[in-house]
Amino acid sequence: MPHAAFPPDLVQAQRDWNRTYALLAEHQLHTTVLRRRLLDLSLRLVRHPFWATEQGRSPAARVELRRQARAQEEEGEACGRSPERAAGEHSAVHHGVDS
Repeated sequence: MPHAAFPPDLVQAQRDWNRTYALLAEHQLHTTVLRRRLLDLSLRLVRHPFWATEQGRSPAARVELRRQARAQEEEGEACGRSPERAAGEHSAVHHGVDS
């Protein structure tokens, strides 16, 4: 399934999840916002309607989604874009605000 046509919002949610996970791994304090965001993104990914389609039923589809999201992140970094802004994260995530 190398060329699955994933909906853009699903790919973006996976990219956001990847970046949030990386930020959470980097921080040891004030992680509440990051953990909440990761949970929200996880739910958004799992509940996406794409998984009910014929293409989405394959376990390989989830692997391919992660692969495509990582490839887009690497492409964005090569172009000089900030991974945080490319992922569209909330500003509170960047400041480590704990709520």
